[in-house]
Amino acid sequence: MASSFGNHLKITIFGQSHSQAIGVTVEGLPVGEHVDTEVLQAFLARRAPGGNLATSRKEPDVPEILCGLHNGVTCGTPLTAIIRNTNTRSADYAAMADFPRPGHADYPAEVKFGGWQDKAGGGHFSGRLTAPLCIAGGIAAQILARRGVEIGAHIAEIGGVRDDRFDAVSIAPDTFSALVEKAFPTLSDSAGKEMQARILAAKTEGNSVGGVIECAAVGLPAGLGDPMFDGMENRIAGLVFGIPAVKGLEFGSGFDAARMSGAEHNDPYISTPEGIRTVSNHHGGILGGITSGMPLIFRAAIKPTPSIAMEQDTVSLSRLEAAKLRVVGRHDPCIVPRAVPCMEAALAVAILDAWCEADI
Repeated sequence: MASSFGNHLKITIFGQSHSQAIGVTVEGLPVGEHVDTEVLQAFLARRAPGGNLATSRKEPDVPEILCGLHNGVTCGTPLTAIIRNTNTRSADYAAMADFPRPGHADYPAEVKFGGWQDKAGGGHFSGRLTAPLCIAGGIAAQILARRGVEIGAHIAEIGGVRDDRFDAVSIAPDTFSALVEKAFPTLSDSAGKEMQARILAAKTEGNSVGGVIECAAVGLPAGLGDPMFDGMENRIAGLVFGIPAVKGLEFGSGFDAARMSGAEHNDPYISTPEGIRTVSNHHGGILGGITSGMPLIFRAAIKPTPSIAMEQDTVSLSRLEAAKLRVVGRHDPCIVPRAVPCMEAALAVAILDAWCEADI
């Protein structure tokens, strides 16, 4: 089972939801880069559960960096960090071992691994494994910030309620910092309140809702990435689809481009004091797999959390007959808010990977 990604910057994620620890090894980090552990911890805290909109499972998610730093600075060797699991309740999953949960990887995992997989908490398929991704992405984001690249994301939609979108042509740097300060990261506070009401309504019903996250990077130079299979879209997609619950991805105008003409979708070039730019940004900052120098923007669709309290139809794997299942345990009625920093982490890793290859 491959849980690694990257060309120059290679990350390997390991562990299971209820194992002693989860973690990540990062190879290829630039040497001599200071890693601010307090900033990294604050980044991880945005992914951790909290309040009545998330699971009641509480984990401190304090990363222990085992190697790869010397006096707080990258020293050229692989960096490995772990997060110890301290609040597991594996017994919640014992009764479900024979009944694959609808919407989960239980059945295909059973077929692939012959029942030897760790089923507690979803094992290696759990959203808990996004915490190590956020370690790698949080470090990558610090390194990129020193190079003038800023990354941010917001909740674009939940339960049919839509937020405003980023300005595709010009995103003010303080837009990202303002979102980080919010407990519920939307550009429109009124939309955010309505989204939260939809989440609470689903929770009351024993149900769940999904949504969309919009993520962007500014300060990127033109020329990062490659055509064909190592394009920036490919790199980003490879990481984003490694985040559980992601079911769709679009860049720039995305699927709306299919309903536009060439004259509408093409972005005219202009010369500015900052260099060559485009008047609009339907291409989302990437052309031919290579960054154009415009803001890089993508949106990811997140499915509703499959673990819901409502009774569902399934089968007994041992008896091969119909059965009813009511999932127990602690689960998010909506995973979207906690996935926001995960998208930023994925984008940061993809960009730094391409940046190191370009040797800028």
